[in-house]
Amino acid sequence: MLAQEVIRAKRDGRALDDAQIEAFVRGLVDRSWSEGQVAALAMAVLLRGMSRAEAVALTRAMTGSGAVLDWSRAKLDGPVLDKHSTGGVGDKVSLVLAPIVAACGGVVPMISGRGLGHTGGTLDKLESLPGYATTPSRAVLLRTLRDAGCAIVGASARLAPADRRLYAIRDVTATVESVPLITASILSKKLAAGLQALVMDVKVGNGAFCATLASAHELATSLVEVAAGAGLPTRALLTDMNQVLGRSAGNALEVDEALRCLAGEASDPRLVDVTIALAAELLQLGGLAGDLADAERRARRALAGGAAAERFARMVHGLGGPRDVFGRRGARLPVAPVQRRVLAAREGVVTRIDTRALGLSVVALGGGRTRPGQAIDPRVGLAEVVPLGALVTRHAPLAVVHAADDDAAQAAVAQVAAAIRVDDAAPAATPWRLGRVG
Repeated sequence: MLAQEVIRAKRDGRALDDAQIEAFVRGLVDRSWSEGQVAALAMAVLLRGMSRAEAVALTRAMTGSGAVLDWSRAKLDGPVLDKHSTGGVGDKVSLVLAPIVAACGGVVPMISGRGLGHTGGTLDKLESLPGYATTPSRAVLLRTLRDAGCAIVGASARLAPADRRLYAIRDVTATVESVPLITASILSKKLAAGLQALVMDVKVGNGAFCATLASAHELATSLVEVAAGAGLPTRALLTDMNQVLGRSAGNALEVDEALRCLAGEASDPRLVDVTIALAAELLQLGGLAGDLADAERRARRALAGGAAAERFARMVHGLGGPRDVFGRRGARLPVAPVQRRVLAAREGVVTRIDTRALGLSVVALGGGRTRPGQAIDPRVGLAEVVPLGALVTRHAPLAVVHAADDDAAQAAVAQVAAAIRVDDAAPAATPWRLGRVG
C-alpha cells in the first residue's frame, strides 16, 4: 500500500480504513515511511480530523506495534489500575495517588514520562531520590508490585514504539495539537501496559495544554470514548490549572511536598482534593469500592492513616531508593545553594497567576529541558507559592526561588514577580473540579 495514497485519502477528507492505518503504523516501525511522509499524514489528520472508529483503529495498531504486558501470570493481588495527567505545573498527584490506590487493594504499574515544555515530569521528580531506578528489570518491577502494590517507572522501548517515532516527528512539525493523535499517543502506551481501568486528569487553564474548558472537554471525551472502543474502561476529570497545584514546582521540591502530604502534615487542600477524587474514581472503576462515596472514604483513610505512606516507602526502597524515605535520614533530597524570596510590591489579594510563566521559570532555572536529552538540576524550582485569593501585605513573600547561583535566582525572581498579580478586589473562587466524562 503506497504511503502517498494513504496521505492523499486523508488530505482529501476521506476516512482511513483499518488496512490503511495498519500500513501507516507498520511504516512507522520499520521506517518504510519517510519522515516527510509521516509528517504529511500527521498534518492531514490535524487539519481533517479522524472519526472515532479511525482513532480506535489507530490506537489499537499503535498498541500492537510493540510488546503488550500480560499480568495474568504475575500473581498480583488486585486489579491493575493507572492514572494519567495531561500535564501541569506543580502536578505531583501521581506521587500521592499511586500509593493510596495500592493501599486500597489496587496494583498500579504507573508508566510515567519526563517533563515536556513548561510542565514537569514524574520520572524527573522521582529521580531526585538517590538511587531510584525508573527503568528497572522486569524481575525488580514484579517484586516491587507484589510488595508495595505500586511502581512508578518509565516506559520500556518495547512498548508502543510507533508512538515514539510519531511523537518525535509531530513535536517538530506543529502537529502536536491533533486530538486524535494525542488520544492514540496516550492510550496506546496505557493499553500496552495491560491495564484493567484508567482514570485521566485533563488539566484546564493557563498552565495546561488545554487552555479552555471546551478544548479540554473535547480531549477528555475523545480519550474516554476511544479507550472504551479499545476495551479499556476509562473516566476523566477536568481539573483547574490556573495556578500551581500545591505550593511547589520543581523536581526535588515537589517530591518533598508529596512526602509531607503522605506523612500527614498540613497540605494544600486542592492537591489533596484532586488526588482523592481521582483515586476514588479509579477505585470504583476497578471494582474496589461500591460507589464513589465509599471509594473516597477508603482513599482518605489510606492517606490519613499512614497506609499510603507505607506503600510509597516500600516502592521507593524496592526501586533502589532510600530504605526509609520518611525516617531520620529521610529522602536525602538535594537542596539548591541559593534561595531568594519573591516579595509583593503592594498589599492586596492575589487575583491572577500566569502558571505557564511559572513553569517556564523553573525550566530557565535548570529544572526542565530546552532540548532532548538535556540534563536537569533536581534542586531548583519554586516553593511556598501563594494560591489565588491569598491576602498579602507589602513585601510579603509570594514564592521562594531555589536556584543554582545568584544570577539565575535574580532572573527567576523577576519572572515570578511578573507572573503573580496582586489587586484590591478578591477574585471569584475558582473550583478545582471543572467537569467529568465517563
